[in-house]
Amino acid sequence: MKKISFKKILALTAWLAAIILMLVACSDDLDVKQAYIFDLQTMPVQKRIIPGETAEIRCTLVREGEYSDVKFTIRYFQPDGKGELRMDDGMLFAPNDRYPLDWTEFRLYYTSHSTDQQTIDIYIEDNFGQTVQKTCSWQNESTTNEE
Repeated sequence: MKKISFKKILALTAWLAAIILMLVACSDDLDVKQAYIFDLQTMPVQKRIIPGETAEIRCTLVREGEYSDVKFTIRYFQPDGKGELRMDDGMLFAPNDRYPLDWTEFRLYYTSHSTDQQTIDIYIEDNFGQTVQKTCSWQNESTTNEE
């Protein structure tokens, strides 16, 4: 009977471990990430507004990664006050209706129609079910001199 050397046993064990590791590690599924985290950043917005005045909201959609088939929508809700929101191309938004968002940098214009506190919640959603929400609020600025 032939004696097997320790070096041969060690080499055979290393080869078997490498083959088993390759079989376990290999997968036919290609891992492609489609849904990237995103956020809506805005420049500081004025805090006071009078009826009829328009406040500009400068927005940037910041994405963690790029996926060419991602689709974004925008909508808003106004829990306090009364006013209207427009996109920089002039499109008037109806509350809670979704609109396609084709730009990563855009401006929104809120026009006050109220003398009360006003708040709008802006929602950006992607086609993977992710949502980002930002709130803008304004206090009424009286046009009369208060003493």
